[in-house]
Amino acid sequence: MSEYEIRRYQVVDDDFLPQQIPPLLRQIYARRGVRSADELSLKASGLLHFSSLKDIEKSVELLRTALREQEKVCICGDFDADGATSSALMVSALQAFGLQQVGYRVPNRMTDGYGLSVAMVEQLASENVQLIITVDNGIAAHEAIALAREKDIQVLVTDHHLPPEELPPANAIVNPNQHGCEFPSKNLAGVGVAFYVLLALRSALREEGIKPLPNLADWLDLVALGTVADVVPLDYNNRILVQQGIARIRQGRSRPGIRALLKVANRDAGELAASDLGFALGPRINAAGRLDDIGLGIECLLAGESNAQQLAQQLNDLNQQRKSIETEMREHAESAVAKLRFDQGQVPDLVTLYQPDWHAGVIGIVAGRVKEQVNRPVIALANDDDEFLKGSARSVSGLHMRDLLERVHSLQPGIMERFGGHAMAAGLTMKKTNLARFSELAERVASEWLSEEQKQRVFWSDGELTASQLALDSVNMLQTAGPWGQQFPEPMFDGQFELVDQRIVGERHLKLVLRHPQGELLDAIAFNVDTQQWPVSQVSVVELLYKPQLNHFRGRTNVQLLVEQIRAIR
Repeated sequence: MSEYEIRRYQVVDDDFLPQQIPPLLRQIYARRGVRSADELSLKASGLLHFSSLKDIEKSVELLRTALREQEKVCICGDFDADGATSSALMVSALQAFGLQQVGYRVPNRMTDGYGLSVAMVEQLASENVQLIITVDNGIAAHEAIALAREKDIQVLVTDHHLPPEELPPANAIVNPNQHGCEFPSKNLAGVGVAFYVLLALRSALREEGIKPLPNLADWLDLVALGTVADVVPLDYNNRILVQQGIARIRQGRSRPGIRALLKVANRDAGELAASDLGFALGPRINAAGRLDDIGLGIECLLAGESNAQQLAQQLNDLNQQRKSIETEMREHAESAVAKLRFDQGQVPDLVTLYQPDWHAGVIGIVAGRVKEQVNRPVIALANDDDEFLKGSARSVSGLHMRDLLERVHSLQPGIMERFGGHAMAAGLTMKKTNLARFSELAERVASEWLSEEQKQRVFWSDGELTASQLALDSVNMLQTAGPWGQQFPEPMFDGQFELVDQRIVGERHLKLVLRHPQGELLDAIAFNVDTQQWPVSQVSVVELLYKPQLNHFRGRTNVQLLVEQIRAIR
């Protein structure tokens, strides 16, 4: 593990927040950009209106026509949790609106590649599909959409990915990131965009006097899950969507598939936090897309009471398989990284990793793990077939990964067959023969763009906590004050503690008993530690970077520190 620095947030003005909020929480909110008391009210009425979304009226007209004419509609999704929740949302909501012929189609990650394809359009045309609705993809599907229009198939694109310079010839495109869209939040996940299209449809049908209409709040559990799982920034609008969805799940009002996933993940719906969506439910849905067919995840989200549990168990089994594959791949990657001699400052500004036997469905997770280890952008690649490689990229703050790939493409057009993604994550396909040249160009661009500050491994802390601030009620306040997530981070703290006891549990988890400087004993756990470094018998004092959490075990609840970083002091 590379060396790191802990920096504490400065004290900021929080006088605009209600004085009845404890000072610690007021500071946490203010440091995360909350600028008014109104932003703490996460009611559905605070959501941005759909009217400023470009093409929203065109999209509604397409859907109204489909309902009126009872057209045959296909939802074309993506093979991750955002794509799965978007697909399940659009299929089930349109059915609730009265559409009788609506199904879904999602490409297989291993055999079909990403997004709406020419082959998929050919197949849908042979099935007499009249309207294609893309969710969480489609903004770059020029050829496929052009073919669909030639075959007299209408196309509605709903997406959130960054658009290319030339948009595809769809009948309507709803994407807050497209040029000319004045929707104030550019951070909607794919499922959020789909939800907004449905909101607009419901509004139009209500104005026509059509009754009854479905209550779209019933689908907010899906919106919350997809939003958190896709790691989009939790701006105020997204926090409302997530909070409203979590509230429904806590109240036992979620769909059977989500309840079943919570059960196999051993999560209590009543105690659900946003992190549970990202670390417990999302990976189980993603496992289907990585190792098998994301259709299994979609079917689980669409399932009734009778078969939801069976589908959730299948997803859980796939997730266990994914973990096993990932562990082996991560060990290979860490071994390769060790040879970079990071401690001598010789790690590249961008790390490219490739192993012929790696599983293409798990390379994104490996890239993310290695990025956390070395604090550099990482591209992990695996064989797509005998001729091509498939890559998954993860970036560090301040370096836009899709822009980096765009720059590499401009330096040598054709070096990649295709690429796309976001600031922090992207995907690509290239010929094996181009790997060495690609690695050279990608590292060169990263070296030009990365500052020394960005290369430093820095963690931000909200400071030290007193013993009273680590009491049950205070920690519960922090956990329920979210939802926390991307760009609205969960509170993190640091401090020095006396080390009372230390032992390895499981394979690589370090269980600790600590004494707070004010005398109280605390439990702590650090996951996936280097077992060659810990435990260390001669260490008596440690510095921790940690998140306090409530640990529920055998009917009892106690405070436990979730250790993010640990360093021996003496």
